[in-house]
Amino acid sequence: MSDRQKSSLNARAVGSAALRLLRRFVRHKAGMSAVEFSFLAAPFLALTIGTIETAFVFFAGQALETAATSAARMIMTGQAQTQGLTAAQFKQQVCNQLQALPNCSGNLYVDVETYSSFSSVNLGLPISNGNLNTSNLGFNPGTAGEVVMVRLYYPFPVYFNVVGLNNLSGGYNLLTATAVFQNEPFAPS
Repeated sequence: MSDRQKSSLNARAVGSAALRLLRRFVRHKAGMSAVEFSFLAAPFLALTIGTIETAFVFFAGQALETAATSAARMIMTGQAQTQGLTAAQFKQQVCNQLQALPNCSGNLYVDVETYSSFSSVNLGLPISNGNLNTSNLGFNPGTAGEVVMVRLYYPFPVYFNVVGLNNLSGGYNLLTATAVFQNEPFAPS
């Protein structure tokens, strides 16, 4: 037998053995569940984590909305004005209601502005180039009968951005809560 025939015979034997192993592997079902789970685990885990993070963002947004409503009520009824609250004191009053949000005093931004009418209220977000622009935020709770807008901003961190929750650079979602109202006729202090 020549070397060429031996090599051809060896190749057939190796090919036949490989084919038998492949057939046995395909027929063997014991590890099939583990293989199927490995294909589905990553997308399932990503969906689960994305759902949990979305729930946290909605919870934080609802907490901010509740705080904005309470803060607006303090101004609308004249409590903030008659007590002579400063911007820092008013912010602390809001943060006292936002215990669910981390580092409220450092991350919360409050904007209170008065307007001549409801139609002149500026509802644009102070975002420029993916950053929160705080230079135009003020604190003017107004007097009796004036139209006032109370707006709270909180950059909420988004750690696992599956569904595109971040609208600020650095992986943050700017939560905003707004209340626009007319001050009640209260007695000035």
